[in-house]
Amino acid sequence: MHNESSDKRVNGQDNLMPEEHYLQQGETVLSSKSTQFEKTMRRTRIIAAACLIASGGLITGAAVGSRGPADHYGEPGTAADTGSETLLSDKPVLADAPVLQSGTQGSEATLPAADDQSPQTAAIGAEEIALAEPAPVFEPPKEVTRVLAVGKGDTLMGMLTSAGIDRRVAHDAITALSKVFSPRKLRPGHELHVTMMPEAEFTEPAQSEIGAGIEAMQLVSLRLPETPIRDVQVSRLDDGGYEAEALEKQTQKEPTFASGRIQSSLYEAALDSGVPASVLADLIQIFSFDVDFQREVQKGDQFALLYDLVTAEGTIVDTGAIQVAEMTVQGKLHRYYRFKDEHGFWDYFDEKGRSVRKALLRTPIDGARLTSGFGKRKHPILGYTKMHRGVDFAAPTGTPIYAAGDGTIEVAGRNGGYGNYVRIRHNGTYKTAYAHLSRIKVKKGSRVRQGQVIGLVGSTGRSTGPHLHYEVLQNSKQTNPLSVKLPTGKTLTGNQLAAFNKRRAELDSQYAKLETSNSDVATAAGEQ
Repeated sequence: MHNESSDKRVNGQDNLMPEEHYLQQGETVLSSKSTQFEKTMRRTRIIAAACLIASGGLITGAAVGSRGPADHYGEPGTAADTGSETLLSDKPVLADAPVLQSGTQGSEATLPAADDQSPQTAAIGAEEIALAEPAPVFEPPKEVTRVLAVGKGDTLMGMLTSAGIDRRVAHDAITALSKVFSPRKLRPGHELHVTMMPEAEFTEPAQSEIGAGIEAMQLVSLRLPETPIRDVQVSRLDDGGYEAEALEKQTQKEPTFASGRIQSSLYEAALDSGVPASVLADLIQIFSFDVDFQREVQKGDQFALLYDLVTAEGTIVDTGAIQVAEMTVQGKLHRYYRFKDEHGFWDYFDEKGRSVRKALLRTPIDGARLTSGFGKRKHPILGYTKMHRGVDFAAPTGTPIYAAGDGTIEVAGRNGGYGNYVRIRHNGTYKTAYAHLSRIKVKKGSRVRQGQVIGLVGSTGRSTGPHLHYEVLQNSKQTNPLSVKLPTGKTLTGNQLAAFNKRRAELDSQYAKLETSNSDVATAAGEQ
């Protein structure tokens, strides 16, 4: 009989117990399961590696999952094992070395170089998978602002459509703008600040109203500086509509002192002293009641004034009123102060509270030259001696003519040799007449204020050139405008005079400080 025990002893298995036999079989089963587990983990690593590499990640060592039976830490190219399982490396990704490594030898995942245009792949062992291209980064359209200068004949619609704005969108924006600014007021010299961005989705060609070859643009906002201190703006709303608003800049008034000595003319002396032309016109208007600028002002006469400069955001945008006006003419000093009376009207008064405003202006025109006085003369057209019942001021055609005083228009129209003619009745005693006008700006029966423009210089009627013929009628009789004694204006009394004296003291103090400061600056400049 065959002896199994002896066979076992011959094979060296005489000590093999049934339990060990079963254990050996269990090890075989465990080994099979371990292999299956490792394959599963390897597949997991491949998928994870593909995702992380596609998003720019980097895995070193045992980066994904738990340790498998075949993982070896600390081998070349793996992360050093410090006793804990590092899931993700915190080191930045290098463009030339994005690597995924597993503890299993021969397993590696790589990315192509930055300049490699071939599809990205991940290889682990003998397995290789293709990686999807990274999704492109979305960048919103960038806004751009263009400044469009308004030229002669330009319209808002034409300028916007030429810039790429659809006509319907431009119409909506202009409609909104019309609530705060009339497009009819658009003038050459205005500037449009147009903020746009490219259209995200282009309109179908059949529906688009954009000109051929012009990029379609979306209107974000439109800003128009209407005046130095006021902007109007149209902005796009979230619902695609537009709303308009007026933006007013905050202004400040800065007291300014200026003075000068006349060498050739008041005009040149004022400009040399930095006085703006608008302020100079106001200065002449203030003294036109007392000073004949054509005949009385001479070399050596002086002027000084305290006026306001209007600034916005540190920039001079306008000039304010003259607060103190002073002139020395032929040795006689004239000084006037600006003050508001009980009726709310601003006027200029001397130190005794007497208004500078007389009943009538002696010269109702600025910058004119006296060419013919009152009296007998040889008529330049008729050729014989004839009484000249007014004074003539030569000036360019279109020069404004002012009403010499408050009153009612008595005549406004054609009047024989006078040409275009205006006559104003000021009261029961005085009237003034203006002849040879190129244009009349008032109507018969209307009321006018002193200094209001009533017409423009011309050469209508019997005239040899553009000039103003000016007459003053006292009790309906022509009188020499340059010598007639005119009644004075208002005189302050009582509480009004007290208020004026208080204001005058304040202006005198401010005037003196700025005059001293201005003198010190001039002295320092001269010493340098």
